[in-house]
Amino acid sequence: MQKNFFKKQVKEAFLFDTEVENLFISEYMIAAPGDFVKVYLFALMYTDLEQDITNETIAKQLDLQIEDVLKAWTYWEGLGIVKKNHMNPEDKFRYQIELLNLKELVYVKNSKRKRSNKAITEETKILLEDKEIKDMYVTIEKVTGRLLGGKEPVEIMTWISEYGATPEMIVYAYSYCVKKRKKDNSKYIGAVVKEWSMKGLLDIKKIEEYLEEIDNRHYLYKRILKSLGFMRNATEEEQRLIDTWFDEMGFGIDKILEACGKTSGIPNPNMNYVNKILKNWHEGNSKPGEGEKSKGPGAPSIFKYYDSIREEVEKQASDRKNTVYREYPRIKEIDEELRNCGMQISRMMVSGSLNSKDQIKALKKKADILGEEKVFLLTENNMKKDYLEIEYRCTECKDTGTNDMGERCSCFKKRLNEVEEWQKKLKESKKELN
Repeated sequence: MQKNFFKKQVKEAFLFDTEVENLFISEYMIAAPGDFVKVYLFALMYTDLEQDITNETIAKQLDLQIEDVLKAWTYWEGLGIVKKNHMNPEDKFRYQIELLNLKELVYVKNSKRKRSNKAITEETKILLEDKEIKDMYVTIEKVTGRLLGGKEPVEIMTWISEYGATPEMIVYAYSYCVKKRKKDNSKYIGAVVKEWSMKGLLDIKKIEEYLEEIDNRHYLYKRILKSLGFMRNATEEEQRLIDTWFDEMGFGIDKILEACGKTSGIPNPNMNYVNKILKNWHEGNSKPGEGEKSKGPGAPSIFKYYDSIREEVEKQASDRKNTVYREYPRIKEIDEELRNCGMQISRMMVSGSLNSKDQIKALKKKADILGEEKVFLLTENNMKKDYLEIEYRCTECKDTGTNDMGERCSCFKKRLNEVEEWQKKLKESKKELN
């Protein structure tokens, strides 16, 4: 039957109101980390709307790491305001989150706490009577050089009950964290134990193989970042990207460092640029690209040719500069003064002194005046103002074969047609030398 009167249902989430209990604000929110509060409130909004949402979506919407969202639920579960409902009791890492009614908790909090404490005490008592557990505690105390106290013994028990960790694995985790990571904090070690458990590393042999692989790979991460001028550790996303170069594309470290070297001609080298270079190489080695012949020169030959072009134009620029410096010493003096101005500006920026802005401004003004004088001297002597700069054959890629987007340059096809002639000349010159 058709209704004479009806109201359009509002569907947009931002047009509704979310009721937040005062108990949450006064008892829980004040002491909680800000990101954990965001996670709770965001989930509360969607549960009130009866709309499903995943932890991955929450992380994306709040610009957080998924690990931070999972830590938030562990934090709120520890305070008793949410409950993790495990779909599979054996899988400790997959669960639904139930947001509990805080008003009900007020009346049952004390009784639940008593039952919880009693259960923990009984479980701990049973485990403490086990000889293997006793030996584990003794060994941990020897490793850390201190007595276990406070909540630490109970925390260790939860690693066994929740993560499925073995006493042997826990002792190894303590030894590894103390000796290698210089940390004996139980929370840090608990995180390590949890990570190993999630990866299924429950025996010492598997853990050692994993750590050896990680240490070797971390060394490679650092080498790659250092070659790009980054003196820091790789982010998780950078590690994932580098792993694809080794594991999926099959490149060795030497080839990857060669690709990193291609960034020397661009102003802001980055990982995505290197990734596109390696992708082009990978595709070029596996199948011919547009304009390439399967029996013709491969990608490595093309990029060697690009290297030779770049070396040639850089040498030409260096020769021009040396000649100008000999004939016009003032231009050399100007270049040295400009270089000195640049170094002083960099030092001022780092120092952060009170009058650094005024000094930087004065140095930039001096550099502008020197630059104008240099242009005047060059043009007055029938030279272009950029006469001392490198004259690349291709200004788009600066003779690297790859543009600023990390894609194959438009000049690539032309160079492909030239490379065979270049290879012939190389062979002829080698024969003449022999």
